[in-house]
Amino acid sequence: MRKLLIALALAASVSGCGMLYRQPIYQGNLIEKSNVEQLQQGMDRRQVMNLLGSPSVADPFHHDRWDYVATQRTGRVGATEMKTFTVFFEGDQVARWEGEYFAEQDKELANEMRGRYGNLPVDKKKQRGR
Repeated sequence: MRKLLIALALAASVSGCGMLYRQPIYQGNLIEKSNVEQLQQGMDRRQVMNLLGSPSVADPFHHDRWDYVATQRTGRVGATEMKTFTVFFEGDQVARWEGEYFAEQDKELANEMRGRYGNLPVDKKKQRGR
């Protein structure tokens, strides 16, 4: 009887291991794709800050560039993915931009969780704009 109880307790404790949710951890600037699409040459710094937010890296030696850095990691020991999006200025106006960012990461995460759990609420405001 004792061996049966030990086996049952062990089976119960191990059976839930595959159901752990490992939440992605994001740090830095998560930039929305729609905001990057609105970026234009000739915009001033204030307009860029209103669109993308303040840069995560303010380099005192390169005043003509703003770097938006973001990282993503799943779980405690997962690999960390880093992306950098850079806006270059000439004077006070946007000259060009380059790099990568986590575009629409919030939508992908919501779809993944909705598929897994099926009970996430739908944002009505975002559906009207489609």
